[in-house]
Amino acid sequence: MPATPAWPPRSAPRLFVEQRLEEDGQIEVGGNQAHYLAKVMRVSAGDIVILCDDKTGEWAARVQEAAKRSVQLSVTEQLRPREEVPDFWLCPALLKKDRFDFVLEKATELGVRRIAPIVTRRCVANKLNTDRARTLVMEAAEQCARTALPELSGVQKFSALMASWPSDRTLFFADETGGQDAASVFSETVGPAALITGPEGGFDDEERKILLAHPKVKPISLGPRILRGETAAIAAVSLWMGISGDWPNGGSNAL
Repeated sequence: MPATPAWPPRSAPRLFVEQRLEEDGQIEVGGNQAHYLAKVMRVSAGDIVILCDDKTGEWAARVQEAAKRSVQLSVTEQLRPREEVPDFWLCPALLKKDRFDFVLEKATELGVRRIAPIVTRRCVANKLNTDRARTLVMEAAEQCARTALPELSGVQKFSALMASWPSDRTLFFADETGGQDAASVFSETVGPAALITGPEGGFDDEERKILLAHPKVKPISLGPRILRGETAAIAAVSLWMGISGDWPNGGSNAL
């Protein structure tokens, strides 16, 4: 007896769209997304595309017409509501472009709610192409089947971040010179939380003093080796998600 085909098809392309989705709604996709569907994925009338709007969740839509510059779709049914991701922020210092791209991509895949880039005194980079960063985040969310995009904040200076830090949110400080075992600290901390990681050269002495003096900061150690900025960010986020995030009871959505 032949197996029942998967629904929706696992090969169905996945896209985030700006328009709010609803059953029987009509969607027109243009620009790069239309090119991706029509020329890269080669969709044609009758094919299924998975759409997310970052508002209502995930929907199946059927292609009505596919052209190079425009793809017309009809929304057929809701597959999943918008997910509630853990209330965990990542505040990474800017790195060289390729390395920071990696942080944006993997933080999205791992499930952070907000990414708030910062500039510290030892940062090599001090600017971020916001449009490009948002595209990277959206593409990562599409790849890992997130239904909620992480919030991407504008770049701010380290001093501004610390001066306005919310009083109800713990800030884990990845301190390469010391700190308590990260797994122990994570397991003992409840409530909204965030992680701050430094640039290639680490935080300077004055920045460390500011962090260690802040009442909401908890310095953590990520082991005996000195990690690159992108490695520290992804290692710590992964550990937190495994202990306090949505991994323990969330099952696996691995592709």
